Amino acid sequence: MMDILEAIMTRRSVRAYTQEPVTDEEVETLLRAAMQAPSAVNEQPWEFVVVRDREMLDRIPAFSPHAAMAKQAPLGILVCADTRHLPMEVFWQQDCAAATENLLLAAHALGLGAVWTGVYPLEDRVEGFARLCRLPGGVVPFGFVVVGRPAHTMAPADRFIPGRVHENSW
Repeated sequence: MMDILEAIMTRRSVRAYTQEPVTDEEVETLLRAAMQAPSAVNEQPWEFVVVRDREMLDRIPAFSPHAAMAKQAPLGILVCADTRHLPMEVFWQQDCAAATENLLLAAHALGLGAVWTGVYPLEDRVEGFARLCRLPGGVVPFGFVVVGRPAHTMAPADRFIPGRVHENSW
């Protein structure tokens, strides 16, 4: 297993997968990592829908075009927020983003490939995933992570831009 800095520096969005399945144990590890994310006031608003059904995965690009790779992937994980009982409903997007990043890093550390596709706040995608996954009212789909075994490896990208760092003031 790689260390955290190696995982952060070498993680890439993977959009091509082999047909080899992702195991139940690997999925549980991904979800455990996601649920370890920090959250405002420890609300932990996240809920996850694991989508393995081939017909469901094939329908996703119709309403979420940037998730076209779902048609070749063995699974996807819909990250949602249950907003029905949140005392501070203003931070759930940040909480779900942290959970999603943990999931992506865990996938990379396990040798899996994954890509985060945006859902919220685009209404057509929110409605499409809500219908597809039969989400109850008040449960908002935030992002869809497509997961599989990478069809090829990608070189790390150095994204550090010193000019974007400001000390003490702009």
